[in-house]
Amino acid sequence: MDDRDRYGRGSENAQPESARVMRHVQRSTPPAQRQYGGQQQGQGYDEGYDAPYDSGYNTGQVYGQGGPSGPGSRQGQGGGQGTGGPRPTTRPGTPPNWRRRIKIGALVLVVAILGVSIGTYFWADGKLRREVDLAKVIDRPGTGKGTNYLIVGSDSRDGMSAADKKKLHTGSAEGKRTDSMIILHVGDHGNTMVSLPRDSNVTIPSYKGSDSGKLYPNTGRQTKLNAAYAEDGPELLVRTIEYNTGLHIDHYAEIGFDGFASIVDAVGGVQLDIPQAFKDKDSGADFPAGKQTLNGSQALAFVRTRHAFAASDLQRTKNQQKFLSALASQTATPSTVLNPFKLYPVMGSGLDTVIVDKDMSLWNLASMFWAMKGVSGGDGKQMNMPISGSTGGNLVWDKTKMKQLVQELKDDDTVTVSGN
Repeated sequence: MDDRDRYGRGSENAQPESARVMRHVQRSTPPAQRQYGGQQQGQGYDEGYDAPYDSGYNTGQVYGQGGPSGPGSRQGQGGGQGTGGPRPTTRPGTPPNWRRRIKIGALVLVVAILGVSIGTYFWADGKLRREVDLAKVIDRPGTGKGTNYLIVGSDSRDGMSAADKKKLHTGSAEGKRTDSMIILHVGDHGNTMVSLPRDSNVTIPSYKGSDSGKLYPNTGRQTKLNAAYAEDGPELLVRTIEYNTGLHIDHYAEIGFDGFASIVDAVGGVQLDIPQAFKDKDSGADFPAGKQTLNGSQALAFVRTRHAFAASDLQRTKNQQKFLSALASQTATPSTVLNPFKLYPVMGSGLDTVIVDKDMSLWNLASMFWAMKGVSGGDGKQMNMPISGSTGGNLVWDKTKMKQLVQELKDDDTVTVSGN
């Protein structure tokens, strides 16, 4: 026998060498594959008889990778058949897709912020007290460039208890009058705040009653400006200012004593630099000189005081402008706007107590507020209506300067006129 016959090479026997030399090994058939009663494949074999040995030769099986139907077979890889089932699409330990997660997180955050912002806008807009109808004002002058707001501080005591009136030194007068009137012009060439002293001498023009609709003719009657408000409310006040100045008022905003104090307390007080100490028993003012933080009742005393000053009402109007600008400057800050625990109480206190005209939007109110802040920051001018003298205790406007001022405001030019 040569070496080829010895090792099965070139053998004429059809049976492979490995099969001829390998010992016969029987494999037990699992119980689930045993045949009973000759009803399936292998019919005729008795229970417990092992099936003939199958070497698996030349079946496509790859040694070392499982059986024919296991996860390592070609059949299992192609159709997901066999005992191994479908192969998983993601391998264990795959790192998370952080870029995708960040994009989704950012999108959720943007949607949440938009939702809160839109909700807050409609909540705040719904709280505005749109009670003044400027459509009732007759014979109005033409509009100019920019926007003119009439900001009014009234001595209304509505909703105040006896303890509140005592605390705020407001007294118990019935009805309401104007303690301050400021025209705020918002334009492209700087903002301007013009205070109108309540003792200004004006002519009451013809007007329609805000409630009755009755026409009251112009009789040439002259009186103090705050008497127009006391006679027929905001509509007659606007009509009187427009008639005596020729300046169109676009929007109206008013706040009473209690509301003013509540807003100041809601922002945590307003810091103010008072150049000279003063006291006033009527308003309850008692202030040392220097920087200090005023709470609600102190702030109200500050803006109401006039008897402590030689210039009386003219100095009071300057203090009112100074305080309103400081209030706007210290409220319109990131610490307030971005802090919901501070923003919502401030907005709630302010919007519940501010009376505006029917066409005033929340955007208009915000524009007015930011303009006041801009004035305090140097982006604008603060002044009183120019005064030429007085008659019978009423302050008389300087007609020449007043006309120049009004024309500059109408044209939205930089104001060059100086006030008292």
